[in-house]
Amino acid sequence: MKVENPTSRDIAELAGVSQATVSRALRNSPLVRADTRERIQKIARDLNYFVNRNAAGLRTQQSNTIALLLFDETEGEDAQINPFFLSMLGYITRAAAGLGYDVLISMQQLTDDWHIEYQASNRADGLILLGYGDYVKYHEKLSALARANTRFTIWGPRIDDQPGHSIGCDNVDGGYKATRHLLDQGRKRIALLGSTSRRSPELASRYDGYCKALHEAGIELVDNLRVDAMSSEGEGYRAVLTLLARGEAFDAIFAVTDVIAIDAMRALEDNGYAVPADVAVVGFDDISLAGHVTPALTTVRQDIRQAAEALVHGIVGLIEGTPVESSLMVPRLVVRASCGAL
Repeated sequence: MKVENPTSRDIAELAGVSQATVSRALRNSPLVRADTRERIQKIARDLNYFVNRNAAGLRTQQSNTIALLLFDETEGEDAQINPFFLSMLGYITRAAAGLGYDVLISMQQLTDDWHIEYQASNRADGLILLGYGDYVKYHEKLSALARANTRFTIWGPRIDDQPGHSIGCDNVDGGYKATRHLLDQGRKRIALLGSTSRRSPELASRYDGYCKALHEAGIELVDNLRVDAMSSEGEGYRAVLTLLARGEAFDAIFAVTDVIAIDAMRALEDNGYAVPADVAVVGFDDISLAGHVTPALTTVRQDIRQAAEALVHGIVGLIEGTPVESSLMVPRLVVRASCGAL
């Protein structure tokens, strides 16, 4: 069929569906059945129809853009981005493109009024939020977004009375699996490196899993075997030096992130300790570097691709008005050379 200057209305008539369904199908929306999507897309190809996204945005008051906000957890002291979030970016942009959305990536200071900027503009139809520092401050921003009816989804733990939709990892389970594995290898004096503050609930939950595993094994917590450390370069190294200065014997380390764990292994080596012969080490996240350091790092994997796709489908669902539920992913222990049996 030859149609001059075809429109979405022409496609809708030929397909026997509404224009809204055509719009969704041309964006590969999962809200449209696969066979219907394919039929609509074939009609569009046959008509040589192309979407004018700028015009479509003016009609629908949508930008067909998702804003991906990365938060600087160092409060401006450093430009580092958590490697775990960097690994997510490619999967997020690919998943968004598959649904017909562009991704606007922005680095934000948690103390700035970014929430006002995005809720008051049409720069994006919805927000994906990655990373945060002090959760108390972060919660205030989320509440402001919710009050403004902003569509947003969060990577992080589900917390009582937390506004919005979230996708996260079962961090308690992950911390438990890491510590349980060390115990199964015969390790009894297991140090923990990382934040345990409830203002960092994601990391604190990993500590809860560590405590649970020790309690089940009948091993008492030792305060001197816990050292606070943030997930930034150099923190794991410093934490090990602190641990050694205390003079408390230890035969294993559970670091609440891979960044801390990799630095910790370097500090152990520099101070004459062999990994895993003297000290076994387990991290958390399974960043790309974890399998390439020496020895390769045993760690708790959060499935980055699954996380990215869940975040994108979640925010697109909110944008397109479909019910969306928060969820927790199940972590998996990846055993490598840094954790051997005694």
